[in-house]
Amino acid sequence: MNARSQVFELSVEGRQIEEVVQSIFHTLLMHRTLGKFHYKQEGSYSIGTVGIMDVDCDYIDFTYVRVASEELDQNLRREVSMFRDTLRSHDGPGSGQVGCIDFNHSLNREISLEFYQKKRARWPFQSECIPWEVWTVKLDIITLANEHERQVCRERLGEVLAEKVMYVADTMNRHEYVPKMPNQSDLDLIFDTVHFDVQPYLYRISHQTTGPAASASVGTTMRKFLKDTLAL
Repeated sequence: MNARSQVFELSVEGRQIEEVVQSIFHTLLMHRTLGKFHYKQEGSYSIGTVGIMDVDCDYIDFTYVRVASEELDQNLRREVSMFRDTLRSHDGPGSGQVGCIDFNHSLNREISLEFYQKKRARWPFQSECIPWEVWTVKLDIITLANEHERQVCRERLGEVLAEKVMYVADTMNRHEYVPKMPNQSDLDLIFDTVHFDVQPYLYRISHQTTGPAASASVGTTMRKFLKDTLAL
């Protein structure tokens, strides 16, 4: 099975990293999370409800919706914080002031949310994990010179995220493959059952930082946008 793959590329300030990733990943998880399954008998079950809540960003002009599960939110925040800390440990040539930084020497920073299902294996082998959908966020970290540039970036990034969220909603509404509903005995092969209030499809988050990167397209686009905007 070939996993569907989507990539989002964005330029952000360091303080916007967590909110950008959380807004995209929470949007994805909202579409890939169900209520808890309650089986009456094999093949007969009911599904609980999923609450949602609005989240206002502090460093971006943007509000997103997430599943109202504190446990799910904490798990996501922990993974994103690890990603942020990894970026901070690589601070240096990858960050600089728009208009003077050489983006050809920036690091490649990406974090992925992967949905997968397990294939049961015979003892003593472990279950095989088969991804069926992967979403990757690639970030170019920029440093801005003054508050006016930060406000321009803040507003523009909010517009970009709104476009991404609409794209996610459109993609999720297509009739494409998701694992079929399992019998009770196979529930944990398809869904993450550890949460007491919700039941997302099995997922995992991974990230990597490599460099120097060869491409400067994202940074150059943001630099050109700010230059044109500030010239008005």
